[in-house]
Amino acid sequence: MNLTWTYPYSSPMMMRSFLQEKGITKTFLAHVKRNGKLLVNGREEIVLKTLVPGDVLTMVIPPEGEHETVVPSHIPLDILFEDDYLLIVNKPQGTASIPSQLHPDQSMANRVKGYLQTTRTQDCVTHVVTRLDRDTTGVMMFAKHRVVHAWMDQALRNKTIQKTYHAIVTKQDVLKEHDLIDAPIGRTDDSIINRCVRPDGKPSLTEYWLEETYQHSQLVKIRLHTGRTHQIRVHFSWLGCPLLGDDLYGGEKIEPLMRQALHCSQLDFVHPMTGEKMCVKALLPKDMAEWIEKDR
Repeated sequence: MNLTWTYPYSSPMMMRSFLQEKGITKTFLAHVKRNGKLLVNGREEIVLKTLVPGDVLTMVIPPEGEHETVVPSHIPLDILFEDDYLLIVNKPQGTASIPSQLHPDQSMANRVKGYLQTTRTQDCVTHVVTRLDRDTTGVMMFAKHRVVHAWMDQALRNKTIQKTYHAIVTKQDVLKEHDLIDAPIGRTDDSIINRCVRPDGKPSLTEYWLEETYQHSQLVKIRLHTGRTHQIRVHFSWLGCPLLGDDLYGGEKIEPLMRQALHCSQLDFVHPMTGEKMCVKALLPKDMAEWIEKDR
């Protein structure tokens, strides 16, 4: 993979300082110096080179070694966006984000590795940036190199990657047009899986907008301000309007919703190379769309 920047500043700067500003660590820079190249306007240079306005800096990065533990799967992907740095896909229900002992070759990471191999991408290591629960559908981001992965992980920590969800919840009068659910979440005493609202839980904040009301259900748009396990499902169950299909938290399984009616519908972020504001969307999946038509 090559990373290329056009030096944007009016004052000169040492290449090493510029790369550190771009988030390139000293360790990785040493790796590139040993195994790759640093080019300025097509000519190989060292990190002490001074960059001037208009210089084109290219970092030639050596290929990554593959993860032998991730088995490639060649089940087709629903690709929403792809370039040299990122791959963003629409995850179906019933598919985990990463492999497990029970399902070593059926996750989205397996599918992405198979896709990268099939398309002969230089680096076939899968880097999962955003994850979704097995039965949650929607937008999921992968990075095509560990450098890009590190950038996007930092963006997650800085909360400059924004995920928007849509959920279908049991119809109740408690929901407002717009509100914040501020209720701490922790594990239940008798389970390592189930969560609940409890006074000694971790601070948890969910923002929602009520978009549509049907005969027996309501469609809500959701943004998370914290990232607790099962946060959306727990908060709406606590309000008394669990997600349809979510029998773990009191929701009713009803055709065609045989899983929690939760979908990551939008991902907003700043592209790590271009600086462009990006918005990637995924339409509601078939089961949620069918239920809405049925319940109107």
